[in-house]
Amino acid sequence: MNASQGLAKPAHTGRLASILLHCPCMSTSASPPRAARLATQAHFFVNGMLFATWGVHVPTVRQQFGLSEASLSWLMLAVCIGALISLTQVGGWVARHGARQVVLLGGLLIALPLAWLLWVPAYAMLLASLFLFGLASGAFDVAMNAEAVAVEQAYGRPIMSSFHGFFSLGGLTGALLGSLAAATHTVPWLHLGGSALIGFAMVWLASQHMLPLPAASATNEDQAGFRLPHGTILLLGLLAALGLIGEGAMYDWSTLYMVKELDSPQQIAALGYGAFSGAMAAGRFGGDWLRGRLGAARTLSLSAWIAAVAMSATLAIGHPLAALPGFALVGLGFSNMIPVLFSAAAKVPGVTAAHGIAGVSGVGYLGFMLGPPLIGAIAHATRLSIALLVVAVFSAIAALLTHRALRAASR
Repeated sequence: MNASQGLAKPAHTGRLASILLHCPCMSTSASPPRAARLATQAHFFVNGMLFATWGVHVPTVRQQFGLSEASLSWLMLAVCIGALISLTQVGGWVARHGARQVVLLGGLLIALPLAWLLWVPAYAMLLASLFLFGLASGAFDVAMNAEAVAVEQAYGRPIMSSFHGFFSLGGLTGALLGSLAAATHTVPWLHLGGSALIGFAMVWLASQHMLPLPAASATNEDQAGFRLPHGTILLLGLLAALGLIGEGAMYDWSTLYMVKELDSPQQIAALGYGAFSGAMAAGRFGGDWLRGRLGAARTLSLSAWIAAVAMSATLAIGHPLAALPGFALVGLGFSNMIPVLFSAAAKVPGVTAAHGIAGVSGVGYLGFMLGPPLIGAIAHATRLSIALLVVAVFSAIAALLTHRALRAASR
C-alpha cells in the first residue's frame, strides 16, 4: 500500500531512520550503481503492481464472499494492523541482516496471500491472509526504501522521486492487467496467482543486483521503537496523513465505486484505478521540474486543491465517463504532495533529514492504512459516493494548512 506505496511509500519508522543514518554506501565519486538502481526500481514497480492487483479484485472478493462494506472494512483494517506491526518491528531486522533478506521474504509473503485469496474457505482465513499481506507489505516497504536511500547516496544526486514514480507505474500496470483479465474473461484466481508468481520472480531476480550493504548492529534507537513525532514534524506528518487517507481510499475503493455506484463493467472499473495510478506516475516523474518553477508551498497547495476539486466534481457528476478523467486529476493532485512534504521534513532545523522523513512518513502512513477502513465505515452508514467525499474534504484541509506548515519547516 508506496508511500507505497506510494506510496510508493517512503521510510516509515524511527528504526528505519537509524538505518538511513548509519548504512554504508558507495562513494559518490564512484561510478553510479546502475544495476542496483534498476533493481530498486523493479522492487517499487512490483510493490505497486501487487497492491493494484489486490485493489482491482476488491469487488471480486466482495462478490465471492457476499460481503458488506462493513465486512470489507475489516479486511482493510487487517491489512492496516499487519503493516503497522511490521513497520514498528522490521527496522532492527533490516539493520542486523541487511535489506536483501527482508526484500526476499517480504516479496514472497506479499505474493502468497494474493495467490490463495480466492481459495480460502472462510471469512476468518480471509482476514488472516490479508493480515499477512499487510505484515509483508510493511516489511518489504521498509527494506526497499532503505535500499533506495543507499542507491541515491551512491548516485550523489536526488533520484528518489523516480522510485516513487515506478510504484505508481506498477499500479497502472496492475490495473491494466486487471482490466485485460476481466475483458478476456480470465478467471480471477488465475489472474491473482499469475500476478503473484510474476511479481515474486521479479523481486528475486532484482534482489541479485542490490547493493551489498553489510548488516549493522542494532542501535539504542533501533531498540526504542517508533516514537510519535512532535512540533513541525508532526504538523507535516498530519498533512501527509490527510493526503494519504485519500490516496489509500482511491487504491481500495475506486474500483468498487465504479462497479457498485456507477454500474461499470469490471474492465472499465479497473481503468479508473489505472487512470489514477497513471496520472500519479506522470506527476511524480515531472514533480521536480514543477517544484523548481513554482516553489514547494505553491506546488503543494495547487496539488491539494486539484485533488479536492477533481474528486468533488467526479462524485457530483456520477458517470463512468467523468470518473476516468476525474480520477486521473485526483492522481495528478496527489502525486506531488508527499515528495514536497518529505523534502520539507529533510530541512527542518535541528532535525536530521533521515529522522525528519521517517517521522513524517510514519504519521502519514497511519492515514494511508486507516483511510480505507474509515471510508468503508462511512459507506456502511450512508453510501460509498458520500464516503468518498472524505477524500475531497481532507485534500481541501491540506491545501489550507500548506503555507503554515512549510513556513514552520523553514524557520
